[in-house]
Amino acid sequence: MSTEKPNLPHFEAVRDSDEEILWMGKPAFIPFILSGIPFLIIGLIWGVLDISLFRVFTKNSMMGEMSAFLTIFFIIHLFPCWGSILNLLRLWLVHGNTWYAYTNKRLMMRSGFWGTDFKAIDYDKIMDLTVTVNPIEKIFGVGTVSAFTGNTTAKGVRIYDRFMAIRDPYEVFKKIKELSVDVKTDWNFPNALRPETNPGYRTKYDPSGKR
Repeated sequence: MSTEKPNLPHFEAVRDSDEEILWMGKPAFIPFILSGIPFLIIGLIWGVLDISLFRVFTKNSMMGEMSAFLTIFFIIHLFPCWGSILNLLRLWLVHGNTWYAYTNKRLMMRSGFWGTDFKAIDYDKIMDLTVTVNPIEKIFGVGTVSAFTGNTTAKGVRIYDRFMAIRDPYEVFKKIKELSVDVKTDWNFPNALRPETNPGYRTKYDPSGKR
């Protein structure tokens, strides 16, 4: 499984002193940018319909003084259109600062273009883990690993945290799955090498299986 050099300082600002980065990578540029295409298509269709409707109104000779109000209204109403274009620009800007990693403790994500944002997910919070490879990702030999931690929208739709367009997605998925199970088991069932009185999870997870 390919991996970026783990000693690069992409996560040093948030890495614990006893935390080991086991894998780190970034999304492939073209599939990452193209992930905004579905939203762009919807936005462009919305824009065409809005502009067509606006032209119908502007041809109405009875508009008169309402023309300024309607112009402002349609500019605001076009938000899905220009918002989808801005989203594509956002993806282009954040790509260079987007990195993913998993450690012996958690998943970590880095992004942002005005500044740098970090997000971490402890393994015990992962309720569901999936891996998908869409047609575009398949062309570029990448895929997406998604983790669900229980967060949903107001309508109950699941919110996933994603490692998007990464190399070796199936291997990354399997390793995260193994780590999640091992660390949860390690926390819930302390091994015999820990002291008789165990104040909590204080030992270091060893992916090699050695205790």
